[in-house]
Amino acid sequence: RQMCIRDRVTLSIKAGEGGRAFGSVSNKEISKAITDQRGLEMDKKKIVLNDPIKSIGSFEVPIKLHKDVTARLAVKVVEA
Repeated sequence: RQMCIRDRVTLSIKAGEGGRAFGSVSNKEISKAITDQRGLEMDKKKIVLNDPIKSIGSFEVPIKLHKDVTARLAVKVVEA
């Protein structure tokens, strides 16, 4: 099964006022969410996340499938 941009994973983190997160979402959590929610094994090293996600919202996260192929995954972060 191929993953494309309309595929989305949702993660939840604890947040305070204004959607400011108490924690963060790293490539490790995104990898686990892909496995749990989409049934696909994804090496966390392929998820290109320069900095952990530290706020509530929707993000497009690049996934390096091959040296010349990068997919984009929609990641929705919601308040826990």
